[in-house]
Amino acid sequence: MNKVSVCFSPALYPFYAQKDEIVIIIDIFRATTSICAAFNNGARSVRTVATTEEAIRLKSKGYPVAAERNTKRCEFADFGNSPFDFTPEKVNNRDLIFTTTNGTQAVEAALDAGEILIGSFSNIGALLKYCLNAQKDVLLLCSGWKNRFCIEDTLFAGRFADELIRNGRFESDNDAVKAARDLWKVAKSDLVSYICDTEHYQRLKKNGLENEIEYCLAENTTSVVPIYDKTIKAFINQRK
Repeated sequence: MNKVSVCFSPALYPFYAQKDEIVIIIDIFRATTSICAAFNNGARSVRTVATTEEAIRLKSKGYPVAAERNTKRCEFADFGNSPFDFTPEKVNNRDLIFTTTNGTQAVEAALDAGEILIGSFSNIGALLKYCLNAQKDVLLLCSGWKNRFCIEDTLFAGRFADELIRNGRFESDNDAVKAARDLWKVAKSDLVSYICDTEHYQRLKKNGLENEIEYCLAENTTSVVPIYDKTIKAFINQRK
């Protein structure tokens, strides 16, 4: 039987990493939700980079760039980190560069993983199907906030781990899985209201972005499964 684990922060990833497992990057507010939106609207690939300097360098080569720091779009960027930015007319059949405060840093931490996938509530059904078919151990890596714990990523991890375990093909001896599942059970009856008291919701609200919350928490609005292709060093859309 395969195992599922949860890691609450990229800083903790080295203590959880196992060979040949699937690592799912989670940044609900908003990087992984936005990457799924970009693929849903026709993006050909998404290359994540750790620094704004690298994003600027690639922009000079003609790539469209999404860049965000501390919830705000970087001045040089073509896109911010809102899922509403990535409309079909702007991203269809294009190769995007992506850098954000938290999500792309989590990708950097996990580059040696067997497989890296992008997870969000918006693609949860397709992602569950992929993992059940793959028959590999799964590690849910929460991006958090600047290496600190955050609730929204943990809630997704709890929701996802709960589905895998209840399916009967996964088990866990991981305390973080228990904590995440318990938190999900507390919050799931009114997820938006529960989220309203969190740190990152308040950051988004302060910057007038609270209208994106419900979209980021809506399930199965897309069937994309972004998977990291190590040959091109970018995510592509893989459906299974």
